[in-house]
Parts: sequence; C-alpha cells; structure tokens
Amino acid sequence: MINRRDFLKLAGAAGVNCATQPAPPVLSRQPGEGPRQAVIILGESVRYDMLNCNRRTGLKTPNFDRIAADGISFERAYNCQPVCAPARSAIWTGLYPHTTGVWGNSMPLGNTTHTIGQRLTDQGVHCAFIGKWHLSGTDYFDTERSAAGWDKNYWYDMRDYLEELTPADHVRSRNPDTGDDPTWTADKCYGYRCTQHALDFLEKHKDEDFLLVISYDEPHGPALCPIEYTRTHKDFIFPMNVNVRDSLADKPEEQRVWAAPRLKETQPPIKAPHFFGAHTFIDHEVGRVLDSVEAHTPKALLMYTSDHGVFLESHRLTDKGPAMYDEITRIPFLVRWPGHAPANTRSKSLVSHINIAGTMMEFFGFDVPKTLEGGSALSLFHDPNATVQKEVFIEWGRYEVDHDGFGGFQPIRCVCDGRYKLTINLMTTDEMYDQQADPSEMNNLIDSGEHAAIRNQLHDRLLDWMNRSRDAFRGYYWGRRRWRPDFPVTWENAGYTRQREDDGYLPRELDYDTGLTMTAATRPKHL
Repeated sequence: MINRRDFLKLAGAAGVNCATQPAPPVLSRQPGEGPRQAVIILGESVRYDMLNCNRRTGLKTPNFDRIAADGISFERAYNCQPVCAPARSAIWTGLYPHTTGVWGNSMPLGNTTHTIGQRLTDQGVHCAFIGKWHLSGTDYFDTERSAAGWDKNYWYDMRDYLEELTPADHVRSRNPDTGDDPTWTADKCYGYRCTQHALDFLEKHKDEDFLLVISYDEPHGPALCPIEYTRTHKDFIFPMNVNVRDSLADKPEEQRVWAAPRLKETQPPIKAPHFFGAHTFIDHEVGRVLDSVEAHTPKALLMYTSDHGVFLESHRLTDKGPAMYDEITRIPFLVRWPGHAPANTRSKSLVSHINIAGTMMEFFGFDVPKTLEGGSALSLFHDPNATVQKEVFIEWGRYEVDHDGFGGFQPIRCVCDGRYKLTINLMTTDEMYDQQADPSEMNNLIDSGEHAAIRNQLHDRLLDWMNRSRDAFRGYYWGRRRWRPDFPVTWENAGYTRQREDDGYLPRELDYDTGLTMTAATRPKHL
C-alpha cells in the first residue's frame, strides 16, 4: 500500500500543489525501540462476567484469561451505547453516537466523522480492519467495500465472507441449527476466517508500525461454531443473578413492556449451548492470534473488549436494548503491553470505549485532537490506579432504524461515577442505583431523599456533558424532571453556540454573526 507521506512525495514530483496537506510527522523513537504496533480484538455480545478471569461461572475462556494474566483487567469499563453499530461508532471514532450520527443500527457514520484508521493512516501508520464493521449504514453484513483509511487488501467484512460460501451455505450460515451439524467445521466459520486473515497480516507486516483490528461476530446469533463446542456446553448452566427475579415495579415502563411475557414466570435455568459454545470457540481463535503476536510482534500493545453484553434474563429482559443495566453496558476490557502494563493486575479505574481512539493517537505518538470526546486513557496502561475521568456517559437512541420493534425511539442518557449510576429515561421513569450497596441494580433510588444531593450532582454533570458534547437531543426537558421540579429551565437552555473544534480535516468554522473565522468554539449565543 502507499501511505500518505509517499503519496505527497509522488504528487509533488508531478507538480501537484500539496501545500495544504503537509507531510505527516515521523514518529520519534528511543534507540532500539522498534516499530509501534497495536492489536485490538473486539468481541460481540460478550458481557463482563462471561470471562473466567472476571467471574468464575464455569465458562472456559483460557485465552482471555491468558491476556488478563499478562496484563490488566479493568473492572469498571463501559460502552457508549449497548447495541452493535452505535457502540462500534464510538470505539472507532472517539465520538459519542449522538455525534457520529449512528444512534441506531443501520445508520451510517456522518460525513464529517473520521475513524482512527483514517487518522493514523494519514500519519503514515498501516491500519487494517478484519471482521464485522456494521457501520456502512446498509445491513448487518456491510458492503465488501473497505472503509476509508483501512487497508483494502485486508478488509474482510461479513459480506466478503458470505460471498465465499456456496448458496446453500449462505442459508446454513444463518441457521442456528447448523451448529448441530458435524459438517459445519471450524474452517466454515466467520471467526476462523477472520483469524486466518489476521495471522497473515501479523506475519507479513511484523516490521511495520501498524494498528490491526480483529472484529469477531460470534457468539452473536446464529452463534455457529464447530459442534464439539456446542456439545461441551450442552449441560452448562450460567449462574443466575438475583435480578432475574426483578419485579420491575419501580422501573421504567418500557422495561415492563419488554419483559411482559416473563413478569409472572419463574426463570428456568439459563442454558444456551450454541451461544456459550461459540464464545469458547472465539476464545480459541483469540488464542491463535496471541500465539502469532508472541511469535511475530511480542512487544505489541494488545487490547480486548466487546461492543456490549447481553441480559441472559437479568431484570427479566432478553438480548440488549433501551436500558443502562451493567449486564449490557459494562464490558470486558483487557490490556496487555509487555514492558509497560503490569501483569496480572486488576483496576477499578473508570474507562470507556470513548477513550480508545484517543489512546491510539497518543500510543502512536500524535496529538489527541480536541474533537475526540474521550481523550486518551494511555496513562492507565502504565498506572492502572490512575484516574483519567471521574465519570462515564452512556446513551440510547433506538435499536435499529429498519425495525419497528425493540421499543422504537427510547431516548436515554446515563452517567456513572463508579459507585452511583443515574439514568434519565426521557419519556418515562428515571433511575438511580448505588452499585456498591446494590450491585444487582434492584433498588431504584430516584426518589430517595437520602440520596437527593448525590442524584442532583450527577444530574448536573450529565446535563453539562450533553451540552459540551453538542448532543443534538439536548434541551430543557432533560433538566426539569418529576423528582427535580425546581430545576431552572429556559427556552434557550444553556444559551451557548457550540461549534466544532478544529479536527485537522475540516476548515475552521466561521462565526455566524460576522462571517469571520471563529475564535471561541463555545460562546454565548447572540440572538
């Protein structure tokens, strides 16, 4: 591939004026440092306690545990929205879903957003994305067209995979019963083929600066894997949390509508042999990646996380959707970085998917753009007890623009400070939980006088974040809640204009009142 630095040299030789596109800086290195390399592995539908290193449930995850043993496991890591595409948009851009434009599945990234692949490629770093993308705005499988900034020779989305299969296997690959067919071997699985592409990249590009992303789809349905993994989990029962018996009596109405068929039922044992089998299958594939990293790029920074979790009947809910409970918002987050990150360490410091893009910018030695809403968490990888943020923010818009169901439009904004979690469900009942006293999030404290001061402080921080991040859905109605009737509101909300900061791609915005280049992106609105 040709990087931007080489392109500019060729363009200059051809007489093209590239004055507005300066060559990217050369990475500064210490003597003997070698190339800077990062591998990010993204799981799908894997909640925090599905890793044995995080909770001993009986699930076999030896390779995830291997990463944790060699590095850091973050206990308080959160996504930015608990559904596939919005979560992924935040990971790869460093922007919240309400900024990327991806506040539901099947919605494309906005034209003014740039992924970490684009940013690093433009600085001369080789970036490859292998696996599930889910951000083209088309369907679940994407388009076979590489997204801007990622090496097209390694792009391998789910449509690429389907096009490799026979028509009959197209259909088989979407049928959960195929997991009981012994002829559906590992080499037919998407996860296996993603790993094969990753192994090729690691061997051929081991001497380069690179960011390699491996994005698995399993164990998301149809949760296909070789039959031996399903058989191993045939009698496995996932341990129940007490919140499978949550009555939802003081919870938001949409949760009761969602749970309606199960509200009066006794939860049977949680058995899902295909799902849990596929999870262990991907653990095996991750092991193959780890072996290759150790053989070819042993000093690489390696991260593992998941887009979101799944309820597994907690709070009588299924799958994921418009709720902020830990089962779907708290995700595994493992970091292994030999010589830098301490081994076999657990961290209670807050970290979020919103930090990943900025962390990659700093890791490769570049300034973190002001527009990246999460900044960098790289300091946590050196000192897991450090603090990079005092709270994390999570949101919800809708599940998918194509679907009428899943509750439709359910605007939610949430803030969590590591102990207390406040959730504003705009159209119904709000929630607050003390996660230290009530880790299962059963007791809604939204009307607790004892907790009113803490609640209101969190509420103020949430509203401030909505303003700072230019949340398109912000307005007075998030402030004036039933439990805070004295919150001061005006038609002008906070009364500010909030233009974009310089992101290195677009020209500096102009002041509406003068037509001149703005000096302060955030300033009082002149009406």
